[in-house]
Amino acid sequence: MGLGPSLGIRQSQQLVLTPQLRQAIQLLQLSNLELDAFLAEELSKNPLLEAPASEPDEQPAGDFGDDAPESEEPADDPGADDLIMGQAEDDRPLDVDWTSEALETDSFSDVVTSGGGEEAFDFDRVEYSATSLAEHLLDQLHGVSGAVGDLARIIAETLDETGYLTVDLEQIAQLSGAPPELVERALEAVQELDPAGVGARSLAECLALQAKAADRYDPAMARLIDNLDLLSKGRTNDLKRICGVDDEDLAEMIRELRAYDPKPGCRFFGSAAAEVTPDVFVRRTRAGFSVELNQATLPRLLVNRRYYQELKSGPQDKQSRAWLSECLQSANWLVKALDQRARTIVKVVSEIVRRQQGFFERGVSAMKPMTLREVAEVIGMHESTVSRVTSNKYLLCDRGLYELKYFFGSGVQSAEGEGAAAEAVKAAIKQLIDAESDILSDDAIAGLLKDKGFDVARRTVVKYREAMGIGSSIQRRRLRKIAG
Repeated sequence: MGLGPSLGIRQSQQLVLTPQLRQAIQLLQLSNLELDAFLAEELSKNPLLEAPASEPDEQPAGDFGDDAPESEEPADDPGADDLIMGQAEDDRPLDVDWTSEALETDSFSDVVTSGGGEEAFDFDRVEYSATSLAEHLLDQLHGVSGAVGDLARIIAETLDETGYLTVDLEQIAQLSGAPPELVERALEAVQELDPAGVGARSLAECLALQAKAADRYDPAMARLIDNLDLLSKGRTNDLKRICGVDDEDLAEMIRELRAYDPKPGCRFFGSAAAEVTPDVFVRRTRAGFSVELNQATLPRLLVNRRYYQELKSGPQDKQSRAWLSECLQSANWLVKALDQRARTIVKVVSEIVRRQQGFFERGVSAMKPMTLREVAEVIGMHESTVSRVTSNKYLLCDRGLYELKYFFGSGVQSAEGEGAAAEAVKAAIKQLIDAESDILSDDAIAGLLKDKGFDVARRTVVKYREAMGIGSSIQRRRLRKIAG
């Protein structure tokens, strides 16, 4: 074999993702909020893109819609005498129902809130609410002055989000230079504030503070709070002996403890749940179920071709023409990608509804196991595409709001032969436990599920039960014993 330069032809295949294809794939997995942010960025970069107004103006600015001839002198305003005598242009009687008349042009809120009287807005109903636990406590410490007040403010700002004091008083005394007795008095001042139980250093102290605030902290309650470990183990006989009470008194004390809040500070730190807007509506019709996109969240973009023609007809150099052509191509591709995204979502959701029709008709007990690959094969798409479509997308139907990922999952064998989804098995397990008169073991639950048509093993029952946060038969029996 000779060594030397030579020419040869070789043919190969490889998948290359163009920027446009990469952008289309990215759009599929974006949620509504993420898509809005992405489109806002594109609108700022591309001058040929524009978002159509949601409600077009009825009249352009400066056009009053009257064809009356212009007059150099303004028309005279009707005077009070003309209104009284009914000689003004508006000859409606004085006893007209102005609320109903105003509703013809104004909204209900504008008419009601601007009229005063009994229907006017009551500002006394507006209540101030602190944004954090520390602010709520500091507002109550305005009347406490001196060194105790200063230390109480320090302690109030040191509490964790649950309302507990996790820092040692000795450390606070060392950092502030105050004697320990003064820090103790400051802590007592904080523990007297609302909500009851803040400033506690343990669960027992938190419950004791709430019992004192409710005037229920007697010697028997004090002994019960000091022996919470026995209460968690369900040793009611030992508790009756220690507290010196009978069954009825002990049950009442336990009910009292259950009414207390073990984390009183969480009500101020709890963040509001993020509002979820559905992407798709599923409605029942005579012909079955229809899938509709949420028009309120559907992104709309237009290509301003008139502006493109204006820019194109103006004086340009070679670089400007290339930039304008690139903007037009990018705008056209983005509009087309958004339309393809909407079509893909409808196609995937339609297949989900078809395969899970039992859920939409009878509920979670009729759900079937379904995988991304099964849906992808039916609609002729790749499994990764279906996964992107179902990410961060929500469906609203008669049974509530569900994430599209909710309808996918494994299942177990059922008597019908098609299998049952894991959610259906969980619902059946919860139904059996909620309706149990005698505590059922996991083996008994598995047997009852087989009678219902679900072929599940005991370990499967344990896995699903723990996933739902339901205790074992021993724990449920102990809780029932504590409850009386």
